[in-house]
Amino acid sequence: MNICIMKRFLILFLLPFFCVAVYAQQYTLNSPDKKLVVEIENNQQGISVKMTKGTDQVLSLSDLGMITGQTKAESLKVKKTKRNTVNEEITPVVREKSKTYRNEYNELILTFKSDLSLTFRLFNEGMAYRFSTAAKDSLTITRETLNIQLHESDSIRFQSEKSFNSAYEQPYEFKKLGDLNPDRLCNLPLLVEKQNGKFVMITESDLYNYPGLWVKGTGVSQISATNPRYPKTLITTKNRYASGQVGETCDYIARVAGTRNYPWRIFAVADQEDGLINNNMVYLLASPTELKDVSWIRPGVVMFDWWGKNNIYGVNFKAGVNTETAKYFIDFCAEKGFRYFLFDDGWSPKDDLLHPVAGLNMEEVTAYAKSKGIDVMVWVIWNTLRDQWQEAFDQFERWGIKGIKTDFMNRDDQLMVEFYEALAAKAAEKKMIVNFHGAYKPCGLSRKYPNVLTREALIEFEQSGVSNNDNPEHHNLLPYIRMFTGAMDYIPATMRNGNKNNFRHFWDYPMGWGTRAHAMALFVILNSPMTMLPGSPSDYYREKECTDFLAKIPVEWDETKLLMGRISKYTVLARRSGDEWHIGAITNDDRRTLELSTGFLKPGKYQVEIIEDGINAGTAATDYKLSRRELNAGETLKLTLAAGGGWLARITPQNK
Repeated sequence: MNICIMKRFLILFLLPFFCVAVYAQQYTLNSPDKKLVVEIENNQQGISVKMTKGTDQVLSLSDLGMITGQTKAESLKVKKTKRNTVNEEITPVVREKSKTYRNEYNELILTFKSDLSLTFRLFNEGMAYRFSTAAKDSLTITRETLNIQLHESDSIRFQSEKSFNSAYEQPYEFKKLGDLNPDRLCNLPLLVEKQNGKFVMITESDLYNYPGLWVKGTGVSQISATNPRYPKTLITTKNRYASGQVGETCDYIARVAGTRNYPWRIFAVADQEDGLINNNMVYLLASPTELKDVSWIRPGVVMFDWWGKNNIYGVNFKAGVNTETAKYFIDFCAEKGFRYFLFDDGWSPKDDLLHPVAGLNMEEVTAYAKSKGIDVMVWVIWNTLRDQWQEAFDQFERWGIKGIKTDFMNRDDQLMVEFYEALAAKAAEKKMIVNFHGAYKPCGLSRKYPNVLTREALIEFEQSGVSNNDNPEHHNLLPYIRMFTGAMDYIPATMRNGNKNNFRHFWDYPMGWGTRAHAMALFVILNSPMTMLPGSPSDYYREKECTDFLAKIPVEWDETKLLMGRISKYTVLARRSGDEWHIGAITNDDRRTLELSTGFLKPGKYQVEIIEDGINAGTAATDYKLSRRELNAGETLKLTLAAGGGWLARITPQNK
């Protein structure tokens, strides 16, 4: 039987061909601080939702549903409601942004006469809803329905694609809602900038065994949800990078167990930019970890050999993917206190993860790394790992590999989403951490599997080798859009720096667009519990002053604050680890002077170490100045940023 031809059922909210009754059921839900109000109506047209803040309507939703067929209207009625109030502290395994997260919301659960329920949670920071089913038999979901109505003068920031085959690496576009091309797909997260200056972030969480959510324009003031269909065939080619993409699709989006929860649809609200930085809804709505032992999960800085392998100098061996080069990286990591060394693309044949290339003795390298206290990771193409699944994991375990960076998935249909969780679970079984590249946005997997430390799903430093897309304006979008969803593997702090006038593309020897201080400030601003440095040890040895500064910056944090910021223009972000504060500041391609109050510090005297743009940084982007001084809490600091410039500081109590 063709798996695409299956019996269907209407689960919820599809108006049937004829109605047996006319009804309307209405409900109201308030946020804990009473500032957000959600009004829900269920009638013969389906479920609709209106969210307001004060006198302003934030958005409205209509046609919430999951479709597989047809049923009687009577079964769409609500038969039972339940309300809950939750106010608790959540302690994350990995302190990506903060030591604890406040989980506070009011909840309304609507249970229908059919085997389905709909849950709403209203936080002070926004609303989320999810479906749940309780059917005896498995279900085939034809499509999910959701229309989002906004004001026609609202603008949105988003990434778009021609198809669902996507690495989530397109530049962010900024358009009026009515100017969306209906032939393009928009992935999430999607940021709405309201005409009154407020923000609405649309994304999802707790995505398991189900396709990712996308949207597309369907009118002047409306966008509608869509999902990639279930793959019927996958393309097989000799090019391992491209193999495994979707060919034909079925006429449904998912096949699921009859009893389950579905992903949360998130609509976060922020009055200004700091509300985007401080929002933790993606993490809070994700499933808690099922791992009993998490003591082996160790965040840290990674050195990797992809950009650096051919750019080593001052040594007596030929640089490349070989044992000598690996030991050179490992020695550097041990000297500077960086935790990981990663073998990136090229350490093995593309179709074989069991045998390293000639000149690389993996057993010797991993033994050497262990003697130095350094953990070794390996990069893999996802479909090669899939094909050699058990053999590869067993081999990695024998070698003593501690982490996997998997790449080129470029999909988020149900089968691929299932691969992510399978990899996270298998890696956890083997006590290995995970970094996803060629990936879709984070949706809470790192809470359920905290060994998933970071992922790509953004334009990051490597694109500086081929395009102008990784630029200072882009850097001032990432904290407010992509970072909302979770950790991002941007790969900051290059020691090869250019500005708008002299930035060039060099694939094998890339430079970053922005000053030296700008590149280093990204290490603080763009959070990732596994932060990769892009250069070779030779570059960082040459720039010892900057390297020693970077080596003092943690990758886990007890507190995060946006001190100043305007999306796309400038960002000043502070993070605390223990009693130390680290501040990063960046601007776009405009010169900028900022007055920064240190009123966030506890009263007292501090020592501050600063790296800022040098006097000639506007023309020579590598120019920087290192200074040290005493600081009284509450004092105002003057930040002078060159075009594409930056500033960063480490602040410690004076008695430390």
